[in-house]
Amino acid sequence: MLDAAHITHTAHGPSLGRLLNLAWPIIISRSAQVVVSVSDAAMVSHLGKESLAATTTGGLNLMAFFILPMGVVFIVSSFASQLYGRGDHAGARRYGFYGLAVAAMAQVLYFAGALVMPRAVHAIGYEPAVATLMQQWLTVRLCTGGAAIGLEALGNYYGGLGNPRLPMATQVLCMVLNVALNWVFISGHLGAPALGVVGSALGSALATLTAFLVLLGCFLAGYGEHPSARQGKAQLRLAELWRMLRFGIPSGLNWFVEFGAFSLFINLVINGLGTTTLAAFMASMEVNQVAAMPAFGLTSAGAILAGQAIGAKDLDQVPKTVKLTALVACGWMGFVGLVYLVFARYCMLPFAPPGPEREAFLDITARILTLSITWQIFDATVMTLAEGLRAAGDTAFTAWVRGIVAWCVFVPGSFISVRVLGGGIGWVVFWLTGYIALMAVILLLRFRSGVWRRLDLTGSELPPI
Repeated sequence: MLDAAHITHTAHGPSLGRLLNLAWPIIISRSAQVVVSVSDAAMVSHLGKESLAATTTGGLNLMAFFILPMGVVFIVSSFASQLYGRGDHAGARRYGFYGLAVAAMAQVLYFAGALVMPRAVHAIGYEPAVATLMQQWLTVRLCTGGAAIGLEALGNYYGGLGNPRLPMATQVLCMVLNVALNWVFISGHLGAPALGVVGSALGSALATLTAFLVLLGCFLAGYGEHPSARQGKAQLRLAELWRMLRFGIPSGLNWFVEFGAFSLFINLVINGLGTTTLAAFMASMEVNQVAAMPAFGLTSAGAILAGQAIGAKDLDQVPKTVKLTALVACGWMGFVGLVYLVFARYCMLPFAPPGPEREAFLDITARILTLSITWQIFDATVMTLAEGLRAAGDTAFTAWVRGIVAWCVFVPGSFISVRVLGGGIGWVVFWLTGYIALMAVILLLRFRSGVWRRLDLTGSELPPI
């Protein structure tokens, strides 16, 4: 049964003010996450192209480990927002605990992954110097991988409640600590040894762990929640955990299959173009990530509003919310494209390594950023629709579509064009744009079909353990 507060919350429908008020802390939070990886890259660039390639490509490969459990805990936001819209605060809180359970299971796997990392990285075929640095970087980062997943789980829980400011504060803390610890460990300040690439990994790992422990403390203390969320003893329910995994695993696969394809694309296609091109492409993607974070924050906020409307049984507000979110996100990405058109080379100056290859690096990165204008609007559309469908629990379809298009179109097309036919960066961007545009069309048709209206994410009352 809905209480008056939640009826009022959804009765007036979506508005630009509500969207932006919810989005800006998420934007800062997501941007802070990206700054962690960008600062790793920028702060090791003076060590040479091998260090830059190892750090940026290592960051991509790390996401191959993170993306499945991270995608699973993304569904915590969908459950929390729908239960919040229904007025079931205690039920929403239980899903915060389920997200932490996923993080704990992931950490066990990460410890195992750290043991096999040296052999796995060297088997891919990187230049020996790059491979050695990368496996050291990845091993350190995996040791606190569970904390990264836990931070994401709790961030999605609070976001689902409509309280993104608390996770924003912890992500900003993580960012500040990361930059400070990188300064200490990369070049050896304040009496610390100069660890180079390993120092950047150590700084990021410690910053992530600290931020997670702070947010975990807030969650266990009930800070930032509705008072009714902690009334009585938490009755965790195994059936609810399985239900979360039922919808969350497709959500994780949604991200995993795409990142797996992109990782294979980097390792098999871009790596074959040489270390300079590899470093340039990855640095360009880091900048593009930063530029896309406001759009991602907007689409995450739109998904929260859509989930709350679904929980309040006000389904007619969902298409209005998605349309508004898409307009704002596409407007932002269009602006990003104009910035790239004018200032592409200047955007890449912080990443340019010293030495004779500096100019070649800047030329390649400027060209990539300029060509990326072709996919910006499509990317915003995909983010909006995918997040809107996730809010309703329509996760399996999106996972299947991403997998089929990525592995059957994008990867083979780019591999044949570049490695077989000898094409360059222009063909790389062509296939990236085509992949994202095709995804946008398919997800738009799916959303307009209205299948999401018939889904039951949270289900009926489930018995306790």
